[in-house]
Amino acid sequence: MELLGFPFGTTDWAQIEATEHKGEKGVALWRTQQFGRIRVRMVEYTPGYLADHWCTKGHILLCLDGVLITELKDGRTFRLDPGMSYQVADGGEPHRSSTDRGAKLFIVD
Repeated sequence: MELLGFPFGTTDWAQIEATEHKGEKGVALWRTQQFGRIRVRMVEYTPGYLADHWCTKGHILLCLDGVLITELKDGRTFRLDPGMSYQVADGGEPHRSSTDRGAKLFIVD
C-alpha cells in the first residue's frame, strides 16, 4: 500500500454521516473517508449482526469495542476483542463478520 496524493489532515468521525448496510441479520453503520485509493472506515455492527456475503476484499481491521467473530469460508473462526486486529490480502481467504453483542471497528482497505 502506498499512501500518496493527499495532505495531512484530521478526521472527527462523529461528524461523518453514517451509511446503513444491512446484513443477513442486523445492520452495519459505516462512516467512510476516501484518501486516493485508500478507504478508511469507522464501522459499528448492531447486536446480532451477520454479514450477508463472503468478502474477498483485503482489509486491516482493528476492533475498538465489543466482540467481533470473523469466520473464514474454510470453517476457521477468530474472535477479536478490543485492541485486537486482523489483516487479510485482496483475494485472500473469503471471510465474513458477526457479533452477538455489537462491535465497533476501524478498517483500512
